[in-house]
Amino acid sequence: MNAPKILSVQALENKKLLVKFVNGVEKVYDCVQLLNVDRFLLLKKDVFFKSVRVDAGGYGISWNDGADLSEYELWTNGVEVVMAS
Repeated sequence: MNAPKILSVQALENKKLLVKFVNGVEKVYDCVQLLNVDRFLLLKKDVFFKSVRVDAGGYGISWNDGADLSEYELWTNGVEVVMAS
């Protein structure tokens, strides 16, 4: 299954990301499990974590050239936000 492209990303508290996809679905992705991986160590610093941005074309997000996540990872392992009606 192809994951939809990313429309926007927002850093939340507790090292979580709110990711909005082009199909209208919003998911929360928990980055805590990444904090002990060498290329993601800088995410422990709040200023760096909050600098997240969507890559060109919406195929992923990144903080720098070494710290990035694909749209597939975020789509597959993110938890869908369910809006109360």
